[in-house]
Amino acid sequence: MNSASVKPAVQAHRPQGLVFWHLLNIPNVLTLSRLFLAPVFLALLSQHRFRYALYVFCAAGLTDALDGTIARWFDLRTEIGALLDPFADKLLLLSAFVGLTVENAIPGWLLGVVITRDIVIVFGYLLLLFYTDERVPIHPSYLGKAATCFQLASVIGALAGISQNWAELWRLLLYATVAITALSGMHYAYKGLAWLSSSEPQMFE
Repeated sequence: MNSASVKPAVQAHRPQGLVFWHLLNIPNVLTLSRLFLAPVFLALLSQHRFRYALYVFCAAGLTDALDGTIARWFDLRTEIGALLDPFADKLLLLSAFVGLTVENAIPGWLLGVVITRDIVIVFGYLLLLFYTDERVPIHPSYLGKAATCFQLASVIGALAGISQNWAELWRLLLYATVAITALSGMHYAYKGLAWLSSSEPQMFE
């Protein structure tokens, strides 16, 4: 028998504090702050305090830029952060469109196009998930990024009141936002159909 004594195996244990910090790191805290800023933004809109609502919206946009940058630079990316970040972005943007439409600062037809495009994307993704039984990778297209930029510009323009001093520029921005948003929705639908046909689900064989 070997004279060396057998030492009991020591199980690695991660303290709960470290797990909590891993989930609620700086990028995720910034993302959560963006979620909490949405009701503040809507409250300011309901009181017709557009200037302060603009400050809140820009502050939320700053947190959006910071959380992704910090997560990449310091390798703090988490799965919950990857889920919360786009949800917080969409919640704030849709809240802005709904609130500004209620306040007659943005036309209803623009809100309709934005919501319809998002419904098509979400419904299409769930449809692909159902038929292919696999997680479909989502990569924002150039049209999708352009649509987001135009939507942000429309919200900022409405809050800044450019329709009063630059009416022609405001109408051009609205029409461009509608066109880019609709095109991006059709592009995502085309990409989804292409993915569906390449996967060849059983019901289509």
